[in-house]
Amino acid sequence: MNYRHLTPSMSLLLAFEAAARHESYTRAAAELSLTQSAVSRQVQALEQLLGLTLFRREGRQVQLTDVGRLYQRDVSEALGRIRSATLQALAYQSGVGTLRLATLPTFGSKWLLPRLHAFYGAHPGMLVHIHSRIEAIDFDTSEIDAAIGVANHNLPGLICHRLHAEELVVILSPDAAREHAHWSPVRLSEQVLLNVANNPHAWGEWFSHHDLPHRAMRLGPSFELTSHLIQAVRAGIGIGLVPRILVQDELNSGELFSPGHPFASQRSYYLIYPPRNETLPSLRAFRNWLLEQI
Repeated sequence: MNYRHLTPSMSLLLAFEAAARHESYTRAAAELSLTQSAVSRQVQALEQLLGLTLFRREGRQVQLTDVGRLYQRDVSEALGRIRSATLQALAYQSGVGTLRLATLPTFGSKWLLPRLHAFYGAHPGMLVHIHSRIEAIDFDTSEIDAAIGVANHNLPGLICHRLHAEELVVILSPDAAREHAHWSPVRLSEQVLLNVANNPHAWGEWFSHHDLPHRAMRLGPSFELTSHLIQAVRAGIGIGLVPRILVQDELNSGELFSPGHPFASQRSYYLIYPPRNETLPSLRAFRNWLLEQI
């Protein structure tokens, strides 16, 4: 076999990877600052070199074939390793580094950002670019180096550092808190229950913990962001069940009221990243700092 066929040029691989990720020559061209026809020619050249059909073409639409999807997965991972290696070399040479970190929006604003100045103080010159993400991160197709999220367990194929267990607290507005002198679990269960979309089973776990019938639940609106749910509680729309670390300041100041004791959920907060990023100087510095904070 001609080994040249096994090592396509970087320009062909970049064009294919972008086109495969978007399943669009037009969007790949915009990303690479090329023309659509240039991307199409490079993909066709790669197909001829490999003797494979990587895309099905239907009019102006392109769709990955099965072998194209398999090839994309491995090429994306390889390109990710090359980018990481380049970043490591640049960071080593300059003595500084950049970290692209995804985090849950409310966790980022309420817990991480108020503490991040301490990281910059300890590591001058390093930059942490914060990206808000709610959905799971695909490290093979995104430009994210690491993420902070919640999960029930370690995630396969990723390095996971458990930061702390999630403790949930019921929160009420001050007006709602003044309505009754004593808020028992039964009385709480009669209220309109507000939900966060990425943790739809939280109230069910709370009801089970207090031996309350699930059929009695009065589920109210669901919110994508915990910060929006907190505002809804303040407005008197209902009561919430949220991580204590996200509302500790409001509880201390009296802006919100929490009856009873924290409830341990089945989830924990994790710092996660693919093994190929483990030696990134910026990630190593941030990981060590973050674990010290916990």
